[in-house]
Amino acid sequence: MAQLLQKMINGDNGARAGEPALTDRHGVTSWGELNQRVNQLVHLLRSLGVQPGERVALLSGNRREVYEIIQAAAHSGILLVPINWHFAAEEVQYVVDNSGSRAIFVDPTYGAAADGIDLPRFDFADHEHGGNSSYETALAGQSADEPEAQEMGGVMFYTSGTTGRPKGVRNTAFGTGGGVPPEVYELMAAGMVNIGFPPNGRTLLCGPHYHSAQWAFTFFPMVGGSSVVLQEKFVPEETLRLIDEHAITNIHLVPTQFVRLLRADEAAKAAFSGESLQLVLHGAAPCSPQVKRQMIEWWGPKVTEYYGATEGGVVSLITAEEWLRKPGSVGKPMANYIVRIQPEDDEGGATADAAAPFEPGTIHIRNMMGTDFEYLGEPEKTKDAHRLEGMFTLGDIGYLDDEGYLFLSDRKIDMIISGGVNIYPAEIEGVLTAHPSVVDAAVFGIPDEEFGEQVKAALQLAPGAVWDSATEASVVAHAREHLAGYKVPRSFDLVEAMPRSEAGKLLKRELRTPYWEGIGRSI
Repeated sequence: MAQLLQKMINGDNGARAGEPALTDRHGVTSWGELNQRVNQLVHLLRSLGVQPGERVALLSGNRREVYEIIQAAAHSGILLVPINWHFAAEEVQYVVDNSGSRAIFVDPTYGAAADGIDLPRFDFADHEHGGNSSYETALAGQSADEPEAQEMGGVMFYTSGTTGRPKGVRNTAFGTGGGVPPEVYELMAAGMVNIGFPPNGRTLLCGPHYHSAQWAFTFFPMVGGSSVVLQEKFVPEETLRLIDEHAITNIHLVPTQFVRLLRADEAAKAAFSGESLQLVLHGAAPCSPQVKRQMIEWWGPKVTEYYGATEGGVVSLITAEEWLRKPGSVGKPMANYIVRIQPEDDEGGATADAAAPFEPGTIHIRNMMGTDFEYLGEPEKTKDAHRLEGMFTLGDIGYLDDEGYLFLSDRKIDMIISGGVNIYPAEIEGVLTAHPSVVDAAVFGIPDEEFGEQVKAALQLAPGAVWDSATEASVVAHAREHLAGYKVPRSFDLVEAMPRSEAGKLLKRELRTPYWEGIGRSI
């Protein structure tokens, strides 16, 4: 019996075996069934010759099979590579190749993006059109007996890269292969309790499972005995219904989802109780103070904000009560983190001393648990993120106040956060400048009431090119061919020449700043 699941099922003398572990709109998987299917999956992976530390890819929407594979990775020493289901075929191929994945599991809804991949492929059941499932057939051919010599595996996430390609993040907190699962993962599950997750609770997943926060805030509570209800796509009225229907105790949301919930159908809002909710975590993007106040007024003090990233985990936390006293803060560092604000000199190098209270600088972080990260195959990027000995930075600018509360004020890098999704302009700029009508491009984020930011592109046209509806349509079609839809610019500006310094550096802030004047925020 899979070691982590064994404790969950047998902790109450086996009484939990028949209780729901995973629920989606197509059915329910009990803890006992989950244990059996995870055992079969571990045997399947071993039959393919996948060794501990190696990778397998997953291209899927939110469905129960995802967590079967996550649990199998946790017990077989492998690293699961979840792929953004919005990725175009070219991007999916890159992630599979770059990660060195040995097999791929595919949701038929997104199967076309994986059609060119030459790996063992296992398709989930097609609930819309029927037909045989190679995934189910493969599982049926494997033993449900408990695998021997289980090892801790984990997940390797890909985050968009500043050089135009997604970066694989190997975070030791998410597993790198090897070790004993209960000892390591139960420590992380205990950390979830410290954040406020109730043991044996019920988690609602209403965001993409391929985001590290969605994975962490479902999987680790699951290790502590929490069941998971999966919503395929976020629809605010359905989210409210599912919370009450399944007595959900904890949920993770991003600010865009807050906005949509506040705008939900009035009848759905009036019918909503939310009495079961104990923790509402939000992060991934800056939240408008007005929106957050409205959510606290509606859902109460259970709304808690965190600051973190795939690279670093949960760095700081702030309760609703604290936030109302310190609006705009992302909280105090967690007990296992040290945050240092490092000013820079005129040359961009770190000064000798840390910043004084309220003095802004680059945020550097040390995880006292000893976990760290690297970007797969990119040692220079890994080095650049570790500029101070024993610490790392995500490139954010902020300050600590006189009570040790952390505030974010800017991003040093040009990253756009739209709807909680990180978007890096360099990749988009590279695609745009490959169009014959474009000689130069600058991509940046501008304010968006619902998504926080939207993607804007400033273009310098090639000599002789004319900007009209046909050219714009051609540029958009070209972008959609090579990029996920959410990365395609929503609007364009034309410039005669890009603003650049004497050294030739693009002065993107000159293009971006006018859109943010009078907004009251810059990220």
